[in-house]
Amino acid sequence: MAGMEQAPATEGAPAIAVAGLRKVYRRTTALHDLSLTVGRGEVFGFLGPNGAGKTTAMKILLGLAHPSAGEARIFGHPVQRRAARQEVGYLPEHFRFHDWLTGEALLDLHGRLAGLDADERRARIPEALERVGLTGRGGERLRGYSKGMTQRLGLAQALIGRPRLVLLDEPTSALDPGGRRTVREVIRDLRTQGTTVFLNSHLLSEVEMVCDRVAVVDRGRVVRAGPLDELLAGSPEVRVTLDRVDEAVMAELARFGQVDGVDATTVTVAVDDAGRAPDIAQAIVQAGYRLHALVPVRRSLEDVFVGLVQGGDR
Repeated sequence: MAGMEQAPATEGAPAIAVAGLRKVYRRTTALHDLSLTVGRGEVFGFLGPNGAGKTTAMKILLGLAHPSAGEARIFGHPVQRRAARQEVGYLPEHFRFHDWLTGEALLDLHGRLAGLDADERRARIPEALERVGLTGRGGERLRGYSKGMTQRLGLAQALIGRPRLVLLDEPTSALDPGGRRTVREVIRDLRTQGTTVFLNSHLLSEVEMVCDRVAVVDRGRVVRAGPLDELLAGSPEVRVTLDRVDEAVMAELARFGQVDGVDATTVTVAVDDAGRAPDIAQAIVQAGYRLHALVPVRRSLEDVFVGLVQGGDR
């Protein structure tokens, strides 16, 4: 879709602007009142449990579904217009390529669909293959590709037109750790080049490593959105492992903060300042308990996500 002669984008408009988006399928409401903004050049994580409306929202952004109410714009253009679609590269979660084609032939096809001339395609295809770690494999037919190689090729086709906005739906789901690292590097390179990345992934650790901002969607609405650092901010925790846990030690630990959980002989305590860890250790030992471990715990995106959607899949 990217790469054709492009109409000028509305000056200063965000990469994605969604306001009051609603989508109803017969008796099912997939989106209720979805609103979000994605700035130019940022990596934006779009998160939610199964059935939260993420796929419907992405289809609307791609012009593959029409909203029942509200509007969505890409670089200021309504998503139904060609000018919006020309800005976008897309890797769907579930895709099937013609397996009799070679990797190079598939990229050539998508390059032509993106409006690239022959010289541009000859230059960009080797670059795209190298970018996703498939150098030297472009001449092989897709039926001989592993699932991970096919996933990498799918990423290459999303980038062949050098779009200004890339929508990635579970881009690392079929990849081994090496492949996931390659995708992270590609995403970081895109950010450096000023390309906007809209990332949907259930691998929250991957999202945490690459995203600038995230939105958590549940039941068709955004329940929390903001910079990743802000979402992960909160009271620090320490995890204390002892020889035994009883009421007396629980009372001792409660002097330093709120006890958030107990697992066998390990107690998690939310404290105002992680620097209190030495004081906690001293108090426990002086009270006659043996301290096996005291570990500061950083709040993870998974902690935030589970807390917001209350258990996930429905």
